[in-house]
Amino acid sequence: MFQPVVSKSPLARGFALLELIFHVGVRNVRKTNGNAVLGLVLSIVQSVTLIAVMLLLFEILGMRATALRGDFVLYIMSGVFCYTTHSKTLMAVSKSDGPTSAMMKHSPMNTIVAVGGAALSTLYLQTLAIGVILYFYHTVWTPITIHEPVGVAAMFLLSWASGIGVGMIFKAATPWQPDFFLIATSVYARANMLFSGKMILANATPSYILSMYTWNPLFHCIDQNRGFMFENYHPHYSSITYPVVVTLILILLGLMGENFTNKHASASWNARR
Repeated sequence: MFQPVVSKSPLARGFALLELIFHVGVRNVRKTNGNAVLGLVLSIVQSVTLIAVMLLLFEILGMRATALRGDFVLYIMSGVFCYTTHSKTLMAVSKSDGPTSAMMKHSPMNTIVAVGGAALSTLYLQTLAIGVILYFYHTVWTPITIHEPVGVAAMFLLSWASGIGVGMIFKAATPWQPDFFLIATSVYARANMLFSGKMILANATPSYILSMYTWNPLFHCIDQNRGFMFENYHPHYSSITYPVVVTLILILLGLMGENFTNKHASASWNARR
């Protein structure tokens, strides 16, 4: 995994960095669960459970009529997949190897590799889980049609990227007040259960309620995802630009914060804890 540092061209160093991120991602997948198949099954079960819970809530609360015309289960999936990918990426990045980690003692290791490996492992598991769920739903239950698959995939990746941005903010801040920011990370992830907008249809929601959701980049990803997925839905209260800009800003701030934290990091920070 780690090799001696030698002088290379910028292109060769770039490929070496990508290779290192890949190996760290594989390590994270194996660290999460020693059995790769079992790890995939757990990801599938978690997503299916959330889909089933939301279907039950829609039935109990009588909210099914507020959904758009089309496959109702696919409508639920469009929100659940973006939400789970964002949340799991956020948690994985925020808990990735920090400045005092043993892995950071190896010279090729750095923040970008740690964050990239954590994000890549999550993307890998989520992509496989979503592919398996959609395949079995399409073949066993009912055939599905996705209006613009490329747009749907782009919104899925944007949800993943926004999770990286938010996770990097929490990762940079956690060493300063671990207890507080660990709780704050969990609170944010749980709050997204409500404020991600996966249970509402933006075009059918009053503006005074939408104001509670439009600050969240994940809300825009989910609403735009439904616009690409269903031919008869055209989002009017969300945009692609907003989550892209917010994600870039969060990643930049996260890198700046992580750099500042690394300069002040000490293995004795937790000595009094």
